[in-house]
Amino acid sequence: MNYFELFGLPESLVVDKILLKKRFFALQRNSHPDYFSLADEAAQDEAEEKTAELNKGFKILNDKDATLEYLLKEKGLVEPNEKYPLPTDFLMEVMELNENLSGANKEPVEAFEKEIYFAVQPLMEHYDNSSISTQDLLRLKEYYYKKKYLQRILDRIDG
Repeated sequence: MNYFELFGLPESLVVDKILLKKRFFALQRNSHPDYFSLADEAAQDEAEEKTAELNKGFKILNDKDATLEYLLKEKGLVEPNEKYPLPTDFLMEVMELNENLSGANKEPVEAFEKEIYFAVQPLMEHYDNSSISTQDLLRLKEYYYKKKYLQRILDRIDG
């Protein structure tokens, strides 16, 4: 099931949160299990499945990072437990950043995260499924894994 189609939204990395919420509640009203309490077991099960799928799709499309991951998975570019080789220069910068981290100061990591975002910002903010190239999708994939790597550092700082 494609979540963009489910919510009647264009494939994008910048999802209209207001429209997503509006469509989520409209779809949820039609399939919420409470409305099927007097229906047979099959109809109740189907309503539960639809609601679970709506909730999952809403959660993914409501989160920028999860939307990127979802879209890359839909394109067959990200596999579960994939060991993606990041560029050596990035890893060296991260190693230096790690060595210079002091205490709970997340600012250097967040600044570096903004720097790597800048390189893909036009792709992220103006994603067009009909014209995006394989090369651009691979740039988004690399960004995804870099961001994921930096997120692990931030999570460790938050401890």
